[in-house]
Amino acid sequence: MQTVHPLRESLHHEVHARPYERMSAPLLLSHLALVGNAGDAERQHVAGLLRDRQLAVPAEGGSHLSADIGGVRLRWEKHGEFHTCTFWRQLAEVPEGFAPLPIDDVPADWRAGLPGEWLVGLHVLVKPAITPRAELPPLVRSMLNDDSLVGARVMDGSADVYTDFRLYGDGFARWVVVAGDMTPRRLGRLVQRLQEIETYRMMALLGLPVAREVGAALVGAERDLADVAERIRTASPDDEQELLRQLTQLAARVEGLYARTHARFSASAAYFELVQRRIDELREERVHNLQTVREFMDRRLLPAMQTCAWAGRRLQALSERISRVSNLLRTRVEIEQQQSSRELLDAMNRRQKAQLLLQSAVEGFSVAAVTYYGAGLVGYAAKGAKSAGWNVSPDVAVAIAIPLIAIGVWLGVRRLHREAQAAADTNYQESRR
Repeated sequence: MQTVHPLRESLHHEVHARPYERMSAPLLLSHLALVGNAGDAERQHVAGLLRDRQLAVPAEGGSHLSADIGGVRLRWEKHGEFHTCTFWRQLAEVPEGFAPLPIDDVPADWRAGLPGEWLVGLHVLVKPAITPRAELPPLVRSMLNDDSLVGARVMDGSADVYTDFRLYGDGFARWVVVAGDMTPRRLGRLVQRLQEIETYRMMALLGLPVAREVGAALVGAERDLADVAERIRTASPDDEQELLRQLTQLAARVEGLYARTHARFSASAAYFELVQRRIDELREERVHNLQTVREFMDRRLLPAMQTCAWAGRRLQALSERISRVSNLLRTRVEIEQQQSSRELLDAMNRRQKAQLLLQSAVEGFSVAAVTYYGAGLVGYAAKGAKSAGWNVSPDVAVAIAIPLIAIGVWLGVRRLHREAQAAADTNYQESRR
């Protein structure tokens, strides 16, 4: 039997995670998204609501739940840095507005205790296509703002969606969906996509304040870098250490800013990509001469995302410029150090030559002194030999010994001199490399 991978089942079931809900018109829906990863606190909070109603709680480590909590359907999802709670109720009759809201049936203290910071609030009203779809529904005119109204026919003409992307008195935005001939599963997919467009749009915009903060911080950093670069051009060797210290501090400041903002900018880009994908899935068509959701996002959201991308690129470019200026300054310092080392070695070489000249003179005296003492020793030896009866003339022996001793001593000294000179030249060449 083959060894089973421990993640086999969880990975296989991942494609079935968070299935779309089955929905039918008319219905009212309230959607909340809260930012902040509180560990398991979100699941525990939802479990408390279900436990009070003697319902099954989400599994340990679970990130998704769909349950009927008594006339209202609850859908809870936990994502990387936010979690969502969606409440909806099927209606018997088409309401005249966004009331009664399903979220009002949830205890206020439970809503107030939801972990995280409230970022997204959305009400969705789904009504059947009772009036001719060639006309703008009166409910849209009465419940949404005409000045910023956005609408489109979506999903191959199966439904019309309308919103104005405004927050109303309760802090919630509003969407109206006029559903035509749609199956419950398909309608559930449409409503889910609208929720995700709004949620991911707001999550993507979290990078905009960071981008503005980065832009303000980079103005000073770029000015400081330009000042340091200009000073490098005319700086004396005594100023280089201070300039290198300033560059190091500037690099640390920029890298710290990059480390704090890179994750946010990357997340904003990912969320923006999700928004675009969800809009693509709507397959919009223009209706009632209104701007579509994509057109609205291209005009209002795209510039904000470009600002985030520009701030990230500008921060990266500044980091690279600081690195280039630092390398330039270090190269200049190294060249000056090499020049100083070369001058020092040249001075040492000159002193060595002077020492060699002096040594040559001393060698000459040394040869004479050694020859003198050596000849004296030969003379004493010849006199001893003559006293012993040998036919040796001390004067002749000394005369013959003097040139031999002088040549031998001179050759020995020259050999030592050549070896010392060769060692000195080798050391000098290695130091210049």
